[in-house]
Amino acid sequence: MFHRKNQFNEESHSLIPKPRGNRAQLMSCFLLLLCAFTLYLTGQSLYLALQCLITHFILLHVGTLLKGLCNFTEEVHHVTSRYHGNYLWALDACLELRRHAVFFLLLPVSAYLLFKETELPSCLNLSLMCFCQLLSIVFHLQRPSAAEISQQYEQNNCNVAQGLAWSYYVGYLKFVLPCLKNSIREFNSIQLEKRNSELLICEKTAKLHILIPLSCDVYDDLQKADSHIHFINNLPEMTVDRAGIKKRSYKNSIYGIQGADQKTDYCVLEYATPLQSLYAMSQDENAAFSRQDRIEQAKLFCRTLEDILQRSKDCSGCYQLIVYDDSKENDKHFLSKTITRNIRQQQEEEYTVCETEQNCTQSPNSLSGGIELLISGSDQPLSLHSDGY
Repeated sequence: MFHRKNQFNEESHSLIPKPRGNRAQLMSCFLLLLCAFTLYLTGQSLYLALQCLITHFILLHVGTLLKGLCNFTEEVHHVTSRYHGNYLWALDACLELRRHAVFFLLLPVSAYLLFKETELPSCLNLSLMCFCQLLSIVFHLQRPSAAEISQQYEQNNCNVAQGLAWSYYVGYLKFVLPCLKNSIREFNSIQLEKRNSELLICEKTAKLHILIPLSCDVYDDLQKADSHIHFINNLPEMTVDRAGIKKRSYKNSIYGIQGADQKTDYCVLEYATPLQSLYAMSQDENAAFSRQDRIEQAKLFCRTLEDILQRSKDCSGCYQLIVYDDSKENDKHFLSKTITRNIRQQQEEEYTVCETEQNCTQSPNSLSGGIELLISGSDQPLSLHSDGY
């Protein structure tokens, strides 16, 4: 049976960034092997190579140690409020003792092996090393790059967009989506009782269509966004006790979208409301949130929300994310065209599924001309009479 998971609309594949992989780690391993091979080709003595290696090893970890100690002088003033009075916890947060413990233990031995071979006093050697590293710290040469910061935030779910996506799922979609199919069936039955036609008859499009403009420009009235979008009705309300609010109401709206061919398609439609928060933050100077930050966070919001929903069994088949970049669009009916194209792609998929299922469920005893072979389930031969006698 033909099956395809919920996913972004086709236009969004080039807009939404994929999760970062491990190419940087693989590249570092490749360069490590290349450096080792280069050292082998130079034919230098192993002792000299080891001495140089120890020198650079000390420089690297003296810098890590100094940077951690500088950070600790600040964190020690917040040890009560941030670390519950635990100084060891604060020191570990600055030095990452578990990760660098072996290197810190080897540091004195390495320094001894290096300094005893040099003409300068050990204290002068150590002072020069610390001086170079502190210069690097003062001028912020050891700060992580923007790409590294972004990767750390994404891996640890520290971005604004990731928090908004989780809040949107846990506080809204997790309640609404599992009940959406029943709400649609109830709505269709009410329409039939009133002798109206079923609006949401296509099973593939009977889901919540969530609009995600990367500009975060969200309209409270969809008809103001595009005059080809018309409000039809609301689905039956769903009520649930939530955070002290008795019978809190959740409801979704049905819209009719008029296409370029004057045909009207119907779907349950709404914006992703957390985008309003991203837009408001970019307009508030206290948030220090630029337009570019807003766009990047909107993209990350899309990816995070899709990852969350794909892992949710209860929400499977109940949603469709419609992601689009409207920042450079001058077409006043761009939104209705985008929605219509998305709906009809889903309808084509359903027709493909239905045709495939019909072909697969045809009787194996049927011939293409419509003649059926009467094959007996008994092992004994039967009479040629139609009555079996």
